[in-house]
Amino acid sequence: MNLLKIGMISFAHGHAHSYLNALSAMDTVEIVGISDELHSRVEKVINKLGLPYYEKYQDLLATDVDAVVICAENARHAEITIAAAKAGKHVLCEKPLGISLTEMEAMIAACRDNGVQLMTAFPCRYLASVIKAKEAIDRGEIGEILAIKGTNRGSLPSGWFLQPELSGGGALLDHTVHVMDLMNWFTQSEVKEVYAYAATLFHEGLDVDDAGMIHVKFANGAFGVLDTSWSRNPAFPTWGDVTMTIIGSKGTLSIDAFAQKNDLYSQENGKGVWTFWGDSMDNYLVKSFVDALLNGTQVPITGEDGLRSTIVALAGYKSVELGQPVTL
Repeated sequence: MNLLKIGMISFAHGHAHSYLNALSAMDTVEIVGISDELHSRVEKVINKLGLPYYEKYQDLLATDVDAVVICAENARHAEITIAAAKAGKHVLCEKPLGISLTEMEAMIAACRDNGVQLMTAFPCRYLASVIKAKEAIDRGEIGEILAIKGTNRGSLPSGWFLQPELSGGGALLDHTVHVMDLMNWFTQSEVKEVYAYAATLFHEGLDVDDAGMIHVKFANGAFGVLDTSWSRNPAFPTWGDVTMTIIGSKGTLSIDAFAQKNDLYSQENGKGVWTFWGDSMDNYLVKSFVDALLNGTQVPITGEDGLRSTIVALAGYKSVELGQPVTL
């Protein structure tokens, strides 16, 4: 059996833990090691799994690892991805792909020029309701897509997410990219115009926006609108909030991506909670990356996909600055 040797670079983003769990369960993967400049951030994981530790990611890239999973701060994605590409390693990069058009183009070019694949981590494509919706759309069940209304409302993150020099932006960037990728995937069209609103409304003293609303026009004539705000308070029953209403020329389709849940009311929690029983989207994401590399096929969510969704968010900030729509 062929084994794919994979290394993890940075646990700055919490998704690194679920990606590592998925990789650890795969008999086609050998985890070569973990790199993080903060040993304390990965100490428990390293000790639990008995994995080699590399303070510098360059030392991990110098091994015979085949691919790396990058979950660093947004502002470091480009630097690490380009270094990995030059070392001949395939890359699965956490979203957003980058924080500027120039650096994302450089990431894509570096991977292409060095013969390695770049995949953007958009696990929402692997949610059951999203997959079924895509199949229905492709069968023409709702006709031509006319408009899409979506939500990806989050709760306030912490740490580097609130530092613009590391995150590249607030809620508008953080929560546009997931659902915008789905909109791009469903419409198979590119965004041509963006009009956005962003502000700090829910939490005082932030250096980044925590409220956002983004409106887009697609080249094929469809419209989209998305609420990206960090507006969920601690009483909300779960972290997941990805919803879409897709209006077509022949019908309407609604998605509640995390609706595979049980309602739990306990005195221990002091509130109602939703316990998700559906399949893990992160497991499917990682498996699709591994399978593509082992089979020598194209990764299903490319660097170009990551770029297309991220430039919409970046254009959103430009629209907020100018107070008018921005053309891509």
